[in-house]
Amino acid sequence: MSGMSFPRRCAAAVLAAITAFGPLHPVMPAVRPAVAADVGSGFRSGRETGYPVPRFVSLKAARARMRIGPSTDYATKWIYTQRGLPLEITEEYGNWRRVRDFDGVTGWMSGALLSGDRTAVVGPWLREPIPLRRAGVSGARITAQLAPKVLMQVGGCDGRWCRVSLPQNNLEGYVEQSSLWGVYPGERFE
Repeated sequence: MSGMSFPRRCAAAVLAAITAFGPLHPVMPAVRPAVAADVGSGFRSGRETGYPVPRFVSLKAARARMRIGPSTDYATKWIYTQRGLPLEITEEYGNWRRVRDFDGVTGWMSGALLSGDRTAVVGPWLREPIPLRRAGVSGARITAQLAPKVLMQVGGCDGRWCRVSLPQNNLEGYVEQSSLWGVYPGERFE
């Protein structure tokens, strides 16, 4: 991990995206959490909620602390300032959720800071922008190129393509599911 703080790393990635698309301030749609049957094996029911674990959620709060343990008695590990950031819940303990961000940083957050609304970022592992297409097929017209780490709302996925939007930029379309962090390979949901 670089010596740059998480908010600075996000800001640098978003700045690259803003150059082409303008500022990003997502407004998430209400989407039910995927159920284990939708995503296949390797998932178990969370001990507190009964929802699948692991699962993706998004950051509901504009400012949220990730802690090193499941209580406010534990020290703060990171402070997140990007509402809508996708996070993966990997464990539940009372009202606390162990989460992982797209850089692999893990820690605990209060469940009150998280939302079932689905968002994703263009894969941080990618080196080139990905096409935003008018339809969910490889030959569909390209409406924009999205840089790695661009944040977007996810309206649904069919296992290969995800319907996404960037409302503040008046952009919507489809991206290949394998290019996103915030959805599982082959996951299907509406």
